[in-house]
Order: sequence, then C-alpha cells, then structure tokens
Amino acid sequence: MKIYPKKATKIKLLRFGRDFKPDEKVILRDFLAIERTRLANERTLLSYIRSSIYLVLGGIAFLQLKDFESIKYLGYLSIALSVIFLVIGIYRFMLLKKSLKKVFYDSEKEK
Repeated sequence: MKIYPKKATKIKLLRFGRDFKPDEKVILRDFLAIERTRLANERTLLSYIRSSIYLVLGGIAFLQLKDFESIKYLGYLSIALSVIFLVIGIYRFMLLKKSLKKVFYDSEKEK
C-alpha cells in the first residue's frame, strides 16, 4: 500500500511593511495593538538614544586617558558609532511611525 502525500496547498503569507493593507476596518482590539506597537516603537527609539549616549561617554573616556595614547582611535570609533546608532534609531522610528499611520488612516477612510 502506497502512502501519497497530501496535495500541497498554497499558504497565504502575511505581508508586513509599507505595502500592508488591512482586510477590514480597524476595531478596538486592532486599535489597541497599534497603540502597543507605537509605544514599543518609542521605547526602541529611547534605547537607541541611550546606547548612543553610552557610546559617546565611553569614547570621551577613551580620549581622556593620558597613559594610553595608542587606544585613542577607540574613542573616535566609539563616537562615530554613536552617531551611526542615533541615525539608525531615528530612521527606524520614522519608518515604522509612517507605516502605522498609513495602516490606521487608510482603514479609517473606509468607514
């Protein structure tokens, strides 16, 4: 007796990102989920800012060391990385904020 595999069914993948469109209007549960996501986005931005400040402080500490002139490059590298962290954090914050606005307001227009 042969066992045949079940027919492969096409799985509908969820799309997330800038091209995501909700199937229905936003209800209270969805609104609360959007609000939680917005707050998480703000917490993430604050984490990027905190990490950036720590890197600046570490870089300044490396630059202040008088006995270890050979590791001054670590101070400059740390300060450069802090700027990069800050730019990445702000970029990701703005991208998600724009995406959430689009999903929420597009669904509100349909009411």
